[in-house]
Amino acid sequence: MARSPRSGCTARTTFHLVGPQSWTAVPAALVYDSADPFAVRVRFGDEPDDVDGPLYDDPDDGGVEWLLSRDLLRAGLTAPVGEGDVRLWPARGGLDVVFLQLRAPSGEALFELSGAVVGDFLQETDLLVPVGTESDELGVDEELSALLRGGTDNPTAH
Repeated sequence: MARSPRSGCTARTTFHLVGPQSWTAVPAALVYDSADPFAVRVRFGDEPDDVDGPLYDDPDDGGVEWLLSRDLLRAGLTAPVGEGDVRLWPARGGLDVVFLQLRAPSGEALFELSGAVVGDFLQETDLLVPVGTESDELGVDEELSALLRGGTDNPTAH
């Protein structure tokens, strides 16, 4: 029986919510799917122990999910990046720490996480979709060609 190629990967880890007086451990997962090759999902909350596949896809589990750019996550390992709702930066002094700041209308949170975990996860995503080939995964050229030909290849066109 042939196995289908792997289309995603997940790194389960712990983010540390930085509070005014203490830090709180928050279970989280970095999730990548080659069907959305530019994005990394950060899912907060407990996940079931019996998850079998590489992706954990239950949007109704009560957890919180943020969508980040894979390039932004990569750049945040070595320099401050981001603006607006998502910012990342490495800790000073060569520590294996990356800070992630998330802002929403309801508030903001600052997390500390392992730079090594993020780096290893990004290397795994690169094996699935090498940097610079993300557009190839989306078939943008084929879609654009079909549109320019009047959409004759589009099965939903009328």
